[in-house]
Amino acid sequence: MFSRNRIELKSAEQLRHMDAAGGILASALDAVVDAAAPGVTTAQLDDVFAAFIAERGATPNFLGYHGFPRHICASVNEEVVHGIPGDRVLESGDVLKVDAGCIISGWHSDSARTVILGDSEAGTADPADERLSEVTRAAMWRGIAAFARATHIGEVGEAVEDYVTSRPGPRLGILEDYIGHGIGSAMHMPPDVFNYSTGHRGARIRPGTAVAIEPMLVRGGIGTTVLDDDWTVVTADGGRASQWEHSVARHADGVWVLTAHDGGASELEPLGVTPVPIPGS
Repeated sequence: MFSRNRIELKSAEQLRHMDAAGGILASALDAVVDAAAPGVTTAQLDDVFAAFIAERGATPNFLGYHGFPRHICASVNEEVVHGIPGDRVLESGDVLKVDAGCIISGWHSDSARTVILGDSEAGTADPADERLSEVTRAAMWRGIAAFARATHIGEVGEAVEDYVTSRPGPRLGILEDYIGHGIGSAMHMPPDVFNYSTGHRGARIRPGTAVAIEPMLVRGGIGTTVLDDDWTVVTADGGRASQWEHSVARHADGVWVLTAHDGGASELEPLGVTPVPIPGS
């Protein structure tokens, strides 16, 4: 199962279990996004997620992970990642990041989305926040498209950085302290997946490689600090942040986005990549 550099290489059967976990996760995140609205607490969103995956026979991989107390991470505004759901009431204009995962048959999924609670045309959201989220989302898909073609994992970060730095308008910072990762029989495993160019090629991508690609961008400096709860990461300067993430697999016949309902086709085909279902699916 492992190559010489200790990257877990999954069989088609194992990837099908990950695809099942990813499909449940995608639908669970749909339910959370639908429930996210001004007046709702982040704990209520956690409850929505927990009930959804339980009804479908999946188990959470965040709950209890190194002591994390809830099923999802819910991070608001300057909170970048690892926010603990609680009694915080969401407000119009908030930038909410929901990061979550689940397990089927011992195999993990992991995905994140940014939700803007409002609309700039209606005057209930900041257009700069909408731009932040959209650039982050599009950068993730450029990273995924690079992963589909790449020979080495470092090409993902190069593609993400190239896209972000090429965007017109105010510069957005790419967080360096928190990065993507391999995924499979555990939620976090080799290889590291950077969201910027490191100058190194990184691990070779082989069939059976599965990774979570998750750029985090900020409107301001990239410095961060951790709150007294020992989990919630916030920007040091109070700038707002966005996170988008998908779990993606390379198999013998191509690439498949495990946490997208269509395997990533709607986003990847315009970028010249056609996802291929996992053999036997």
